[in-house]
Order: sequence, then C-alpha cells, then structure tokens
Amino acid sequence: MISIPVKPLSVNKAYRGRKFATKELKSYQNEVAYLLPKLTLPKGKLRVIYQFGVSSRGSDGDNLIKCFQDVLSEKYGFNDNQIYQWSVKKVVVPKGKEFVSFSINSYEQEL
Repeated sequence: MISIPVKPLSVNKAYRGRKFATKELKSYQNEVAYLLPKLTLPKGKLRVIYQFGVSSRGSDGDNLIKCFQDVLSEKYGFNDNQIYQWSVKKVVVPKGKEFVSFSINSYEQEL
C-alpha cells in the first residue's frame, strides 16, 4: 500500500451547497496531487483499498472516499466508474498523525 501523510477531507467540508467547491477542497486536491507518486495503473476494471488515518472517531469512513478518489482519478487518468470493488478501513490516530493509504489493482487480480 502507498501511504501519504495528509488528513483525509470529508465531503461535508468539500462543498458549499450542491456543487460549489470550497477553498479547503482545492487546497486538499493540490496537496494530495503533489504528494502522490507516479504510478502505472492496470487497464480495465479496478479494485481499490483505502485506509484513512483520522484523529476524530466521528469521521464517517465513506465520506472520506470521494475527495481522495477524485484526486486519484485525475492524477492517474482513469474514470472512477472503472472501480468495481472498494475496501475501506478507518484507523483512529493522534491529531497531527492523519494519513491516507491506498492501493489500486486490477479487479481480476487476487488480493
């Protein structure tokens, strides 16, 4: 798994109203895109594994996926409709130690 030291951003903090991105979302997208390594992804259907290190027990795991996944699809040039399986884990960590880990594999490939 690849891990980057960035606090996950919830969808609740990403948009004002229906479709207006917040400054916080734009800053998050820039930071994450900068920190992501170069990768070559498999073609076709994908399986993703996410691990979100959060300092708040109240963080909603599925709420953290969208913002991060949008940056991944932009950076690596895939449409997130190619994802056929997700695995998500939330880990509570001390404040200041937040992170996101991920891996992207072929859906047909064994875990």
